[in-house]
Amino acid sequence: MSTGDGQPEVPPGEVAPTPPGETGTWRRLTTPATPSTKPQSVVSHHVHRLADNMSLRARLTLIYGMLFFAAGSLLVLLNYVIVAGVLNTLPFIANPEVDSPNLSPEAIAYFKQRLIESMLAQVTRFSVLALVIVGLLAVALGYVIAGRALSPLQKITRTARRLSERSLHERIALGGPEDEIRELADTFDGMLERLDRAFDGQRRFVANASHELRTPLAINRTLLEVALSDPDASADLKSVGRTLLETNARHERLIDGLLLLAKSDKELDTRVHIDLAEVAETTLSQLSAEIEESGLTLRSDLRSAPVTGDPVLLERLVGNLVENALRYNVADGEITIRTGIYDGAPAVQVENSGPVIPGYEVEGLFEPFRRASGDRLRSAKSAGLGLSIVRSVVRAHGGTVQAWPRSGGGLVVTVCLPERRAEGPSGTGR
Repeated sequence: MSTGDGQPEVPPGEVAPTPPGETGTWRRLTTPATPSTKPQSVVSHHVHRLADNMSLRARLTLIYGMLFFAAGSLLVLLNYVIVAGVLNTLPFIANPEVDSPNLSPEAIAYFKQRLIESMLAQVTRFSVLALVIVGLLAVALGYVIAGRALSPLQKITRTARRLSERSLHERIALGGPEDEIRELADTFDGMLERLDRAFDGQRRFVANASHELRTPLAINRTLLEVALSDPDASADLKSVGRTLLETNARHERLIDGLLLLAKSDKELDTRVHIDLAEVAETTLSQLSAEIEESGLTLRSDLRSAPVTGDPVLLERLVGNLVENALRYNVADGEITIRTGIYDGAPAVQVENSGPVIPGYEVEGLFEPFRRASGDRLRSAKSAGLGLSIVRSVVRAHGGTVQAWPRSGGGLVVTVCLPERRAEGPSGTGR
């Protein structure tokens, strides 16, 4: 099937491949918007939006104010009823010096009613004015009290934001009475204590694994290379040795990938100003021989995309995307890499042809040791950690990564990172 302009129709949940010669268009996953069954008015929309954006302090102040005005209005109403009842029970006697002595009882009752209504109007007017003035003072006082009541929560929030893997030794240590907020802070401190022990054990494990696993593999590689360099070695021995060398190299790549994955899960040690276009250009130059040997068509559109981050991890991120596109491709396939601004954020996008990938399998590709085929042992070219490392590096930089199937086979992976921050001295980003 094809569309009216002659282009093949793209199935839902997939993106069209980049036409030959075109690289400047970002591949976007477009899904038709489902119409809302319940139309929402503009006023209701703004009310919901305002309510969603209000802080807890503002909400508590609003509740205090509403309760006070409700209670004050009830008090004004009761005051009106009580004053009206009291005035109605009072005797009304005409003043002979002012009023006519021939006033009838009906006239006296009329003047009495007029007097009562005038007094009630005055009482109500001053009561409402007092209610408004005192109500505004109560709202201001409620705002202050809400701030004081929420200050322990703000301290917990500031501490949680400041905490990272390298500062888990900090504690909130909230004082004050044994109330619910104090219990929350103590629970949070206990959780930090357990996390600190867990991360400390993980760091020791990674350091020990780096030494204990790399050393025997390096020794095995040396022994195998020495054995293969022996001119008297038989053909069978050399064949077995080369097979063992390939297996040893795969294990080394697996260990390097696991260590890099553990490192990328940590907080960034280095933050420098860097352009994703330069990172992509460096990565392509490093992989130029492998790309040329693969026979794939490479297309690139590298535009400026300034970010702040770890250059080593960002280079590994782009390298993993390109290597993934190389390894899981088809004969006479193609790779397209783009850098620039995507949806208002610096981004890098790698698109490649390849086998057809169902949409429901895309999320699983970011799990460790998962491949598009679903086989964990089939491929000897990678350890199955490429996209897992990509996602970990993206999370460490506070970005997002998305992947979509490509119509006709292949994958489109888009990484968006936060914009480069201007503050901090040059070279550090802090």
